[in-house]
Amino acid sequence: MTASAPAKVILFGEHFVVYGEPAVVLAIDKRAYASAQLRKDERIYINSTDLGVSGTFKGERFQVERGGSKARLKLEPIRSAVRQVLERAERKTGVNVRINSDIPVSAGLGSSAAVAASTVMAVSSLLGIKLSLDQIFWMAYESERLVHGTPSGIDPTIATYGGTLQFQRGKDFTALNVETNIPLVIGNTEVERSTGELVAMVRRMKERYPIIVNLIIRIGGKIAVDAVDALKRGDLKTVGELMNINHALLCAVGVSHEALERLVLAARKGGALGAKLTGGGGGGCMIALAESDKLKRVVKAIEKVEGTAFIARKTDQGVRIER
Repeated sequence: MTASAPAKVILFGEHFVVYGEPAVVLAIDKRAYASAQLRKDERIYINSTDLGVSGTFKGERFQVERGGSKARLKLEPIRSAVRQVLERAERKTGVNVRINSDIPVSAGLGSSAAVAASTVMAVSSLLGIKLSLDQIFWMAYESERLVHGTPSGIDPTIATYGGTLQFQRGKDFTALNVETNIPLVIGNTEVERSTGELVAMVRRMKERYPIIVNLIIRIGGKIAVDAVDALKRGDLKTVGELMNINHALLCAVGVSHEALERLVLAARKGGALGAKLTGGGGGGCMIALAESDKLKRVVKAIEKVEGTAFIARKTDQGVRIER
């Protein structure tokens, strides 16, 4: 049984969402795939092509097949997803799980949540258990806790439900009815970074310059609200302009990076309506909004300045079984 779940990008609101402002998140048409097969014993075997790791869990013991000393740590969230389903099914059986993904790993695109959600759906379908999307979300969220400690819930929500969502701390996710296509180019700097360290850095800046940074945060929230209205109207020109302003605010609080700036500037010169970093910043990925006939030009512009790039579009489909 094979299931898949989508990647995500944050269109607006990263970092400012930490302080109660809204964020706008979008599922994109890059997916992680999990295939599940029953075993005759009670072991859980996991093979992740993209992470380059594989191994077998027997109870709490782990036997590495590929990936060395870090294999167990990387596979533990996937095992958590499998075990939650087995416990729900009250079944003592073994499972083979194979993971393949179109989503770049460790790039801020929600790869681990997509893997968790697709694993839960593949294993539950294999065992003949009907889980609601809410149940799949909570199981994926529990698996994400092994990766991110206390995750916001954005990644497993998008992986499970798909579409375009508004997220605000302390409130439920709001599904946004965005009918227009949102053609994007994702540019990857391939610079590794720590989101936790960047969040802490913004907090220190806020403590040092509270009046200034509080204003920036509030303006970031207003941009997200205005962007939602523009998205609903299908006004991509305004969305692009707001992306550019949002990026400038993120630069102001110190979370951009030389490589990100290079890619953002190249995308704009290549014809993008707007371009900004997405996610934690400090490296990772940027996004560019462009009219469909200019997408390839924007990809080439990013590649010319040593970024890797691909075209992505909004998808309303969350986790699903692959027929």
